[in-house]
Amino acid sequence: MITQGFSYLAVLLFVGGAIRMLETNSKSRLFDYLPGVVLLYFIVMLMSTFGVWQQSDSVNATYGAVKGNLLPAMIFLMLLKGDLRKIIGLGPRMLLAFAVSAVSIGIGFVVTYAAFKAWLPADAWKAFAALSGSWMGGTGNMAAIQGALDVPDTAMGYTLLMDSVDYALWVIMLLALVPYAAAFNRWTKSDTSTIDRIGAKLEAEDGGTAKPIDFTALVFLIGAALAASALAQTAASLMPATSFFTATTWAVLIATVFGVIAAMTPMGRMAGSNEVANVMLYAIIGLIASRADFAGLAEAPLYVAAGLMVLSVHGLAMVGAAKLFRLDLFSCGIASLANIGGVASAPILAAAYSQVLIPIGVLMAMLGYIIGTGGGLLVGKILSLL
Repeated sequence: MITQGFSYLAVLLFVGGAIRMLETNSKSRLFDYLPGVVLLYFIVMLMSTFGVWQQSDSVNATYGAVKGNLLPAMIFLMLLKGDLRKIIGLGPRMLLAFAVSAVSIGIGFVVTYAAFKAWLPADAWKAFAALSGSWMGGTGNMAAIQGALDVPDTAMGYTLLMDSVDYALWVIMLLALVPYAAAFNRWTKSDTSTIDRIGAKLEAEDGGTAKPIDFTALVFLIGAALAASALAQTAASLMPATSFFTATTWAVLIATVFGVIAAMTPMGRMAGSNEVANVMLYAIIGLIASRADFAGLAEAPLYVAAGLMVLSVHGLAMVGAAKLFRLDLFSCGIASLANIGGVASAPILAAAYSQVLIPIGVLMAMLGYIIGTGGGLLVGKILSLL
């Protein structure tokens, strides 16, 4: 049994690295449906269930220090590629589709929680809030809300289960609808010429501009992220605290503002920010999972069913908005997957339509990162009132 904080952290990072290595090099289709970060959570939770480590003073101190300091740093880094100027350049129709997508997801969570709350634990709203952050942005936003709302570590198992199972079904459905885009667009009377032009412009701007990751950039980005974390936590300590807006909540929101601003500076063009952010994300997910165990997942089918209801409300709203505002299937699908799947899957769906549209998928997913934390916290506040 591990009782020392360093050994505990070393094991978590090694497990995360091994899973990522397997995900990258394996030819198995398992990782198409079970992302590495989800597999990491359940493997570490299994280790926790069997008592591989003990919650000693050293382990608890390591958990609090590493998770609390890395969380704002990770948020700062993952926002560096979300240049608001480029996102605004996507045009009003794409932004409208994204807005409808995000709002309908929030409404879906409120409606679903109201329908299911009689069968759910009293604090289940926190798990729903964390998932809403993920489904408006990405896994990083989910981790941010987990820290901000102090979501129980075991409850995060439900969140990730819903995120993986329901998300996989949603991706399959959106990809299956691609061949029917022309018929859908005729039904909504939409015009796709503007989207094609924007996609070609973004591809021309990005072509050949990718910079290799180098030592200088990595050292600077890590230092900047940790400095942003320290500043965010210091500023958060000066903010008024309530039962909902805790110091951690303020730190998360302030780090988000720092990231959005930094993305519009030369720092946003530095290579390596996504990679370092993902290292931090794996560490944070491992830490969260290390406090959970399988005994707390008895209500898994109920949560999966709730996730499907959220997606149903969201899907119906998107179809209605498409007809009302004459939106095309590509805009609706990318807006939906930019929220629910993030930067890992939105470009894949975009490529299914045309390679030239991939940059649009990336930018839409980055917009999800920007609004995911705030949107999830707003949903959480509404759910807490219910």
